Amino acid sequence: MEAPSTGRSSIVVLSQKLAILLVVILVSNLADVAEADLYGNPSPPPAPISGPAPPPPFEVAGKPFPPQHFLCDNAGRKCFGKDIKCPVQCPEFKPADPTAKACFVDCNSPKCEAVCRNRKPNCEGIGAACYDPRFIGGDGIMFYFHGKAEENFALVSDADLQINARFIGRRPEGRSRDNTWIQALGIMFGGTHTLSLAAKREVAVWDDAVDQLEFTYDGFPLSLPTGHLSSWNMSNMITLERTAAANSVTVTLANLAEISVSVVPITEEDNRIHNYQIPADDCFAHLEVQFKFFNLSEGVEGVLGQTYRPEFVNPVKRGVSMPIMGGEHKYKTSALLSPHCAFCIFTPARAGTENIPHLQLRTSPATIDCTSKITNGPGILCRR
Repeated sequence: MEAPSTGRSSIVVLSQKLAILLVVILVSNLADVAEADLYGNPSPPPAPISGPAPPPPFEVAGKPFPPQHFLCDNAGRKCFGKDIKCPVQCPEFKPADPTAKACFVDCNSPKCEAVCRNRKPNCEGIGAACYDPRFIGGDGIMFYFHGKAEENFALVSDADLQINARFIGRRPEGRSRDNTWIQALGIMFGGTHTLSLAAKREVAVWDDAVDQLEFTYDGFPLSLPTGHLSSWNMSNMITLERTAAANSVTVTLANLAEISVSVVPITEEDNRIHNYQIPADDCFAHLEVQFKFFNLSEGVEGVLGQTYRPEFVNPVKRGVSMPIMGGEHKYKTSALLSPHCAFCIFTPARAGTENIPHLQLRTSPATIDCTSKITNGPGILCRR
């Protein structure tokens, strides 16, 4: 009678083992289902634990950045063939931090060394045009050119480049002339190509975070998204790049020029100090600009361009607070993008096609020497 009992026990044990096996298989299948969608595709990994985003690289303390370098490959430059390395103080050409100094390489510099400077306009530097327009000429001499409100003047007119400026302004009660500022630039290059960039009109309340720049290219509106280092280019001839989240940009014209531009308002303090009598509903947003030229010809003209000619004798009176450059009749144009003025030499049909001798532009320091004429220095008074 024991045999049947033993057989039943074996069957029970086997059934228990089969039940355990089925449970294991079921649990395994449920886990697979949990990790896949209805079509058998694996589910995405779980979301990371919420928390603050990691800081950008430029804010990481002690983060090493190998300095960038630039090879001067233009045979016409003094530093041809040299691979110039950026200083450790500014290791990058385009730092992620808009307030950090960038590395700049000038292949015509005497020492063939890179330098550190800000990417926004330096109103005390060679080629600057700021304020009520105050210029620093290619000869290092500071001067004012007032022009006239709502009129256009050629700042630079050369064989293959012309840059005009449109002035805005107002004449305060009791004054004999307009207070003026540069509101827009009109650039003609590459034969028939044009670019305009302008500060928006009638900005009632200034906000650094709100962009007030407008662009056109070849007559059509051009949109440049806001955001630091946002950029646009066309056929490697021209590049626009923002040097801040809003209101600052660099324009690079291949082998011709680099133009740093910022939009700024007339502040309440400026208005009070200079008695501009600016209305409450318009802060007169205008441009601060700095030009760097690469291939000017020996015959370059324009309010600013003429000061780069080696034989140019600057006529402004030295040692006064506001040395004035005349010549409005020489450089007045009929429109922002018109190449025509009494002394203009840019001809769109011939631009870039003629073999014209170019200047060996002297490499000037980033800022002018503002000492007086009775001490060392060129005698420039750096006042607004």
